[in-house]
Amino acid sequence: MAEPLRVAVAGLGTVGCAVLDLLERNRELLARRVGRPILVTAVSARDRAKARPVSIEPYRWVEDPRSLAEDPENDVVCELVGGADGVALELVRRALRAGKAVVTANKAMLAVHGAELAALAEARGTVLAFEAAVAGGIPIVKALREGLAANRIGRIYGILNGTSNYILTQMRESGRDFATVLAEAQRLGYAEADPSFDVDGIDAAHKLALLAALAFGGRPRFDAVFVEGIRHVAPIDIAYAAELGYRIKLLGVARLTEHGLEQRVHPCMVPVEAPIAQVEGVFNGVVAECEDAGPMVFEGRGAGAGPTASAVVADLLDIARGTRLPVFGVPVAALVDHRPAPMSTHRGSYYIRLMVVDRPGVLAEIAAVLRDHEISIEALIQRGRNPGQAVPIVLTSHETTEAAMTAALARIGALASVLEPPRMIRIERL
Repeated sequence: MAEPLRVAVAGLGTVGCAVLDLLERNRELLARRVGRPILVTAVSARDRAKARPVSIEPYRWVEDPRSLAEDPENDVVCELVGGADGVALELVRRALRAGKAVVTANKAMLAVHGAELAALAEARGTVLAFEAAVAGGIPIVKALREGLAANRIGRIYGILNGTSNYILTQMRESGRDFATVLAEAQRLGYAEADPSFDVDGIDAAHKLALLAALAFGGRPRFDAVFVEGIRHVAPIDIAYAAELGYRIKLLGVARLTEHGLEQRVHPCMVPVEAPIAQVEGVFNGVVAECEDAGPMVFEGRGAGAGPTASAVVADLLDIARGTRLPVFGVPVAALVDHRPAPMSTHRGSYYIRLMVVDRPGVLAEIAAVLRDHEISIEALIQRGRNPGQAVPIVLTSHETTEAAMTAALARIGALASVLEPPRMIRIERL
């Protein structure tokens, strides 16, 4: 059997410990699959004495994880520290400059610094692998970079954050509001004490930037992603969505348009019969619309110790086999600086909910504003009478531009008969 692949692990949180456990439990199986042992030679974390579900006694302890970059006793640095900058970024930069392969689950770092790090890896003839950074255990990076490499991708979209998907699923199934379901998710450990990263769409935006880079051969541009979270989604909107034949999902969507590369994360109404609408709870789902292979649907657990560790170890197996591919699917010199498409140019259909005073002429006022902005109504729901009191009006539009809808809603929101800011959710035709 060939010499071992020597691995140093930086970061011993939930995922880091799961990686150590998986490598130990499946040691013989993994060695048989790649023809050489995978050996952990060193570990590093902030607190050596912290209680962990695995023993770290068999491994050499290193106080400063950054020193693993030049350590001659390892071939691969497994970065599981996290964070877009700081120790994680310094460690990865130094490791790549030293010619070591790097495996990371750090989507924030790659979404911001991915092009720079890919150039470092290519210049030094080494590997930067990140399967675990997008959609947990779903092998979407490998699928885009290898299995679907013969295809042009028309659009890629998906549910990329399990916390938000769990909340929206529970809201639909129970009728409870966002705040109540979020509190439950925090008690169950599905949401962090500060859930902003998840429910405000930032986590999904990091992942979408990486998917778009892989799908369209460009540099990751987190700063070019339009981001909107789920805090404003109300039970009444979920109920109306069901009545109209939709479910509400937080989607990340990327596609090339005549205006440039459109990258957006926001709540979407998706047809209930679409495969992505069936992805529930903490699961993730990704759909790649391929020119020749057709739509490809991937679903699985997008987070958690086991699925993420599975993806990390899969990257280690590729390195052990000698697999070396361009980080984002094409050589760095061929990466395109796609022009970001302004969100104002987006074309689509929209769901609008208005709370209005029930009196004659209100609907005519609203329709006049929509007419002025060349927006056509596809469906309208208005029930019951409550003269002089607040009632909901729900409508969906035919396809229009984001700019036209934004301008129309600003005028509608200023009408004396409209009592609350209009609620708008984009409809994604799938």
